[in-house]
Amino acid sequence: CGACDAACKAYRDDIDISEVLLELRAYCVENGYVLPEHLDVIESMKREDNTLGELKENRGQWAEGLGLKNINNEKAEVMFHAGCKFSYDPGLRDTIRGIVKILIRAGVDIGIAGKEESCCGGKAYENGYQGDGKTFADDMIRRVIASGAKTLVTPCSDCYATFLYLYSRMGKEMPVKVLHISQFMEELIKDNKIELKNEVPMRVTYHDPCHLGRKGEPYTGDWAGKDKFQRPEHEKRQGWFGIYDPPRNILKSLKGIELVEMERIREYSWCCGSGGGVLEAFPEFAMETARERLEEALSTGADALVTSCPWCENIFKEAVEETGIDLKIYDINDLVRLSMGL
Repeated sequence: CGACDAACKAYRDDIDISEVLLELRAYCVENGYVLPEHLDVIESMKREDNTLGELKENRGQWAEGLGLKNINNEKAEVMFHAGCKFSYDPGLRDTIRGIVKILIRAGVDIGIAGKEESCCGGKAYENGYQGDGKTFADDMIRRVIASGAKTLVTPCSDCYATFLYLYSRMGKEMPVKVLHISQFMEELIKDNKIELKNEVPMRVTYHDPCHLGRKGEPYTGDWAGKDKFQRPEHEKRQGWFGIYDPPRNILKSLKGIELVEMERIREYSWCCGSGGGVLEAFPEFAMETARERLEEALSTGADALVTSCPWCENIFKEAVEETGIDLKIYDINDLVRLSMGL
């Protein structure tokens, strides 16, 4: 989740632990030390272009009836990449459709790839299958170029970190501007393209997703100097420059919302438990991690926990159902939609 990297760099910023772990995982895969559960994910990606074992032909069903452009044969200014989780999880269907309804209301020229959308490849690369990750990266970049879009927007924090960081680490670059939906939504609100008219009387706390926060920084490349202690701050990738303010600014712009912070936030945020292949291989540990975060959220006196990642939202909802903890779980865009009256 990158927490060790951010914490260690508070006093030893010459060590890049996350980089070491990526290479260690790749070494394990290359030498046959693989987890069967991760291998299932890779096989699903190769077979159906997604990490969830779902049929590729069903990928675009979430957008039925919304009248969105098909980016494969129509030009659009913005290419919207839903990602695997949002594309298939029925529990997140209202959220993803709601996000698009907001963008349509704001007049955004948006297109999607529908059933032709493919996995970003990030999960494969992070779990050591770097060759497969690069294959999906090449495919994604080709699709973006062919679309003619000028901006790519994704509501998935994992996809965002993959496009911004992992692709660059692979030696590849996205040919368009890449934004997470929270960045894009913040811009629309600032430009008065979204009318936030209704009060949403709620005390909320915000959970920073790992891939949007400390792992959502750009790739800076290998330090060319001899002494890593001499690296400037922007070269250290210690979690300071992730996406933290846009989601909070959105919440502060909503009438009736009171934002209260947890103890562990921003680069020191506690992981939800579902990333890095943990949920697939160690579901009990993932759930234990999510429960700890929910307890921390509950201690703030909040009515709801808000996040901006489908993987975080999903496991928090499962943990609430399992534990009976009295806490509502929202994607930040759900609250924007309520304020707009959509």
